[in-house]
Amino acid sequence: MESNSQDQEFTAQTKKITGTTLDQQSPKPAKRDAFQELLSRKPKQQKQNQTNSSPPRSDLRQKRQVLGGPRDALGAYIARPETYPSNVVVYHNLDFVAIHDLFPKSTLHLLLLPRDPDKMRLHPFDAFNDPEFLTKVKTEVQKLRTLAAGELRRRYGKYSLQDRKREEALNSDPPPDELPPGRDWEKEIMCGIHAGPSMNHLHVHVISVDRFSERMKHRKHYNSFATPFFVNIEDFPLAEDDPRRHPGREGYLKRDFVCWRCGRDFGNRFTELKGHLEMEFDEWKRL
Repeated sequence: MESNSQDQEFTAQTKKITGTTLDQQSPKPAKRDAFQELLSRKPKQQKQNQTNSSPPRSDLRQKRQVLGGPRDALGAYIARPETYPSNVVVYHNLDFVAIHDLFPKSTLHLLLLPRDPDKMRLHPFDAFNDPEFLTKVKTEVQKLRTLAAGELRRRYGKYSLQDRKREEALNSDPPPDELPPGRDWEKEIMCGIHAGPSMNHLHVHVISVDRFSERMKHRKHYNSFATPFFVNIEDFPLAEDDPRRHPGREGYLKRDFVCWRCGRDFGNRFTELKGHLEMEFDEWKRL
């Protein structure tokens, strides 16, 4: 169980960043971890009895019609974020919704969804041509990045050599008024968009660099986060002649697999890459 000082630190941080407390987002037992409430994925539920497990086919067809199909699935979070628990929707406000990616490609993978009706269905290359909107998105991305960095510290700080003095200070009795800075976990977070988005609604990925996930299953999954197909939010606005505007022509998704950390080229050997990523993840979290 995490120390009380860690919970208090994160609760204060969350209130400062999102303007709310965890208690305002959803009720929970008193002893549950604050990070767990905000940034942990919902555990799989047990199957219900067959008589209650599946809605009528007509209901399913109606739901698909409302959502507009799989590529429009993010729209449900934008429209009614308050209907989801805090381990699905991290937070929401008038302008943005932050959620867990349903199919994470790293150990931590969040999405920031703008709610501006004039922008939310545009390609990011077009949406981010508006300087005022781009500034607003960048500001909100930084808020979510800070939260994500805090979650990485909660998960992996106890393993990290750079965080050792900070962990020792946290576990001291009483802890010091000011903690050592420790590892800069924000540097372990990538924030950006795909040059060819797979979903219709504008979304920004806020994702840990490790690319270690059971949902990482094939070439497109890896190369969409390990090549220039992933465009850092800070690179916007893009120049008109930026080659990333033409991801198909550049062939980013068809490139050989190259380890994000050590640069080793695995060619087309995805299974070998997957085993290597697990090794790199274990070393990365211990830095």
